[in-house]
Amino acid sequence: MVYSNNNQADDRNYNGGGGSSAGFGDLEFQNKTDSDTTIDGSFVQDLTCREKAMRSNKHLDNLLKEWEFDPKIPSVRLVKGGDNRDVLQMRVDLGLLQMETQGRPDGRKPKGHASYLDYLLDAEERDADFNMTDEDCFEVDREFVQYYQRRISWLRLQHYHRAIEDADHTLALMDVCLDHCNDEEWTISHEQYRPFVLFQRTQAAALAALDDAGAQPAIAEINKGLEAMLQVFTEHDAEDQFEDDEMVEKLTELRSSLRNQYKLGPSLEERLAEAVKSEQYELAAQLRDELAKQAQI
Repeated sequence: MVYSNNNQADDRNYNGGGGSSAGFGDLEFQNKTDSDTTIDGSFVQDLTCREKAMRSNKHLDNLLKEWEFDPKIPSVRLVKGGDNRDVLQMRVDLGLLQMETQGRPDGRKPKGHASYLDYLLDAEERDADFNMTDEDCFEVDREFVQYYQRRISWLRLQHYHRAIEDADHTLALMDVCLDHCNDEEWTISHEQYRPFVLFQRTQAAALAALDDAGAQPAIAEINKGLEAMLQVFTEHDAEDQFEDDEMVEKLTELRSSLRNQYKLGPSLEERLAEAVKSEQYELAAQLRDELAKQAQI
C-alpha cells in the first residue's frame, strides 16, 4: 500500500458545481423564436432585466482584493456571519470558502442527520451488515473534503481541540467505510490518507496538551499518535517504511524539540518500551509497577 503525504484530500469524486446548465434554464427562452422577439418586444426587455439582476451585487471583487491569496500558507480567519454566528473563511486560489463552525462545515443536515457519518451510523444500527451505495460513497467524499478543509483551518488558527474533533470525525467515517463498502479500490484510495489524518490529529493533540498541561503530556500524545500510525503501516505490510516516513520524522522532531526545550528525559512508557525491546525484563517489571502507581494517583 502506498501512503501519501500530500496535504490535499482525495476529492476526485467531489462535484461542487451542481447541474451543467445551472442558471440558463431559469431564463426560459429556449422555446422562444425569432418571431417572438419581433412581435413581442417585452421578451427582449424581460431578458435584459434578468441579465442586469444577475450581474448586480453578485461579485466578490472587493472582498478578494482586500484579502490577497498566499499560495505558501493557508489564509484563514474567523468572522461573524449575518446572524452574528461564528463562521470560518479560507482564502483559496480562485476565491474563498466559508464554513460553519458547528455541525457539518456546509451547515446542511444530510437525510435529516447532523452529518453523513451520523446517517451511516444510524444505518449500521438498523442493519449491521448494510452495504454502502454509490450515492453513499459520493456523499462520503463530499464530507471528507469538507472536514479536511475545516481541520486545516482550525490548525492554522491554533484551535487545536476543534481540529482534534474534526480529525476524529474523519477517522470514524473511514472506519464505517472499511466495514460497509464493498468497493475495495475506493476504500483503499481513502485509507491511504489515514496516516495523514492521524498525523494532523497527533500534532493538534500534542499542542493542545502543551497549552493545557505541559510538555510531558504533549510528548505522551506524540507517542500515542506514533503508535497508532505504526499500527496502520503494520496492518498494510508497510512497517519497513515507517521510520523513513516524512510525517513520522516530523513528529519525532517535535518530540525531540520539546524534550530539549523543557529539559525532559524519556517518559516511563518510553523507558518501558526500550526495556522490553532490549529484553531487560526485570527493569521492565519495575517500570510497569511505577506506571501502575501513577495511574492510581
